[in-house]
Amino acid sequence: MYLETILVLSRKMPAVRSIDIVEHMGYSKPSVSRAVGLLKNGGFILVDEDGHITLTDEGREVAEKIYDRHTVLTAWLTKLGVDAETAAEDACRMEHTISDTSIAAIKRFVET
Repeated sequence: MYLETILVLSRKMPAVRSIDIVEHMGYSKPSVSRAVGLLKNGGFILVDEDGHITLTDEGREVAEKIYDRHTVLTAWLTKLGVDAETAAEDACRMEHTISDTSIAAIKRFVET
């Protein structure tokens, strides 16, 4: 979820910082700081001397995949009659566990 959040925020603002993630996600500063450290050590993000966070190529690839899944699942649930807020919340939980095969089938359904 952090990578997806960084991707979304980077599309809205010129520089993403930990505090932006805190405010967007509603998590505590220590939780975000720990996650940022793990993502940095894992090679998914870079943090410059000013605290600006950018996705690495690998981080962007993972974030784009998660964001695409989220978008497809939200559209699908909404098309089925689920209200937008619930659809987005449920999509957030589903996007991490659904198979590539199922997401492809749902994507074809949503696009028709």
